[in-house]
Amino acid sequence: MKTILVTGGAGYIGSHTLVELDKAGYQPVVVDNLVNSNIESIRRVEKLIGKKIPFYNLDIRDAEALEKVMEEYEFFACIHFAGLKAVGESVNKPLEYYSNNMGGTFVLIEQLVKHNCKNVIFSSSATVYGVPETIPITEGCPKGMCTNPYGKTKSMLEDVLMDVQKADKEWNIVLLRYFNPIGAHPSGEMGENPNGIPNNLMPYITQVAVGNRECLGVFGNDYDTPDGTGVRDYIHVVDLARGHVAALSAIERKCGLGIYNLGTGRGYSVLDVIKTFEKVNGVAVPYRIMPRRDGDVAECYSNPQKAKNELGWSAEYGLEEMCRDAWNWQKKNPEGYN
Repeated sequence: MKTILVTGGAGYIGSHTLVELDKAGYQPVVVDNLVNSNIESIRRVEKLIGKKIPFYNLDIRDAEALEKVMEEYEFFACIHFAGLKAVGESVNKPLEYYSNNMGGTFVLIEQLVKHNCKNVIFSSSATVYGVPETIPITEGCPKGMCTNPYGKTKSMLEDVLMDVQKADKEWNIVLLRYFNPIGAHPSGEMGENPNGIPNNLMPYITQVAVGNRECLGVFGNDYDTPDGTGVRDYIHVVDLARGHVAALSAIERKCGLGIYNLGTGRGYSVLDVIKTFEKVNGVAVPYRIMPRRDGDVAECYSNPQKAKNELGWSAEYGLEEMCRDAWNWQKKNPEGYN
């Protein structure tokens, strides 16, 4: 059984990926500083898979603590989720984002080299495309100007990892550019658990639906889209988690450098999501139109064909399942993991 180091494994996407790694016969080992996650997510994973997951509460910038973990196991690969990810917060706290996201990755790569593990899957983002030149977005679309420090750290770390692989062909590095993950585990045991005010659409919708918030703000209804609201490629978090397992198969066959969009290839507007959520779950989501936000693009959705051709991966769930599972999680856990 191959052992996989999962940094940030207690987070939203990380925790769902642990379940899929176990299903595929891998042994995950988690390091997470719990700054933006909750240890309860690990307990829920253990409940679902019926076994313990080795967990270490540490910051990957702490080279000494990370080294101790590296010495304890022989890692086949690292799936690197650990990073701060709120766009707005990154604008207000740029140094924190550069220190955490860039600095943490440098320490991690040094430790991986030291312990002869040269296989990495990096949690990147479609935000690296900036204002995309073409829609749907293929991996050949040039990277654009990122409008916030969060996006810049993702884009720069991609460049760093590409340079590492270029300099040493023993490395196998897969960059996964996520579109918009939503939904939750179908069991309702795990889901998105944002600290404070949600930055993303779906947790805001579910918190309004469950009565924790009064009203959803829809930012802009005058975009050049069918109903004037922003169009995004929403992907079920379980599909996204399975994309990481598929990426491990590329590493198994020594892929060198692989870059893949993980999306459904379909765009839904904000109003599409609200209406589908209301229809599937039979609950009302009051909303009001607000001014546009700086840096938001009108539409952004993927062409995921490359992942299908090369990884044998494609998204299975549609928007109805995403809405159903997100609501199932929120209903069962009105206060999230707390």
